[in-house]
Amino acid sequence: LPLPVQPAVPATTRRVVRVVYRLIFCACVAASPALGMSPLPVEPRFYAGAEQMPADEIRRLAREAYVWGWPLAYVHHCRLTLERVPVPGRSGGMPVAPINRLAMLSDRVVPRNTIVPCPNQDVIYGFGMFDLAATPVVVQVPDFGPRFWLYQLGDQRTDSFARMGSMYGTQPGCHLVVGPNWNGQVPPGITEIVRCPTRYAYCLPRVFFSAAAGDREAALPAVNRIMAYPLDEFDGGMQECDWSKARWLPNIGKRTTGVSPQTFFETLPKLLDDVPPLPDEEPLYADLRRLVASIDRDPSLARLAAEAAGDAERDLVAPLFEFRNVGRPLAGNWTTIDNGAAFGTDYVTRTAVARSNVFVNREEETKYYFLDLDARGERLRGDRDYRITFPAGALPPARAFWSLTVYDERHALPTEPTGTYAIGSRDGG
Repeated sequence: LPLPVQPAVPATTRRVVRVVYRLIFCACVAASPALGMSPLPVEPRFYAGAEQMPADEIRRLAREAYVWGWPLAYVHHCRLTLERVPVPGRSGGMPVAPINRLAMLSDRVVPRNTIVPCPNQDVIYGFGMFDLAATPVVVQVPDFGPRFWLYQLGDQRTDSFARMGSMYGTQPGCHLVVGPNWNGQVPPGITEIVRCPTRYAYCLPRVFFSAAAGDREAALPAVNRIMAYPLDEFDGGMQECDWSKARWLPNIGKRTTGVSPQTFFETLPKLLDDVPPLPDEEPLYADLRRLVASIDRDPSLARLAAEAAGDAERDLVAPLFEFRNVGRPLAGNWTTIDNGAAFGTDYVTRTAVARSNVFVNREEETKYYFLDLDARGERLRGDRDYRITFPAGALPPARAFWSLTVYDERHALPTEPTGTYAIGSRDGG
């Protein structure tokens, strides 16, 4: 690594696919933004009493608020969407569940997935979101044997707050996820307590299986015991669900950003209330609350703030959808991130990842490499052939698995693939 991608001569008989291709190289292992941007500065400016902020200050803070809050608002809108889900099942090709539960797939993601960007073809996915102010949630970890597995437990900032997986030696059992202020009684039979720093959390299990005959079927007994439910439903043992029989639910909506400059400042007060400040974020929170108060006192300022957020969307956030603008640049036009799911106050990288490839794992869990452009700096295209060369005898040194996946211009799996669109160690390489 880095891996040079050289254009090859197109095959004359190959059907042209009219999409822009993007690649993610992913290695599961057991940030200086490429746009030259740095984390947003926190420059508190105090206004006494009900003194109104000047217009230029409204614009400045509105832009900063939008970049700071984009991932938080995205998670907020995901939760609102899941509140409409009646039972655990599948929608748009992905697992969905009511709040405080999760759902699992029973096979790889199929190309008709319209909800989640950049799924790989190596794992069985699950997903659920929790409201930990309503109840602690029991998360079941079955015995996977030697199989690689990983649960990402993330907070509303999209930072991971737990280490739960085969690489960590996590023991099978029933793990209790609690909110930041919970001090209740822990019943017998709970293996571990995991505390989330925010009210809302998400759980994203990943279970690897290879292309070997029968390996997926061998994984399913454990997958069927991956469950999450409110603490008052815990009976001391593990529950089970045949996820291959999960209901197909009406499409809860095609994937969109979920975040709009026009409505962002209606959501901002909720974000400030639900997500406590990180160390050193108190001055920023104070300024953002003054911004909210100014808009409340003078609703005409809402248009000014929305216009400034629109500028931030156009000039900063929208370009972050492009992999070449995400994280740290490498040779051959690859990019990578070094602080996945541990963004802290690196707001630009946090928003870049949420915009382009949300819910990534920690750096020590998964190493991601992204590509939009070939070695000549030209956009990858579906009507061209490319060659990726690994040094002789030097396949990626992943401890669990590695994979290389092609996506279309939406960061989705190609809906009409003309050949293989994902390769990796699961194929025996």
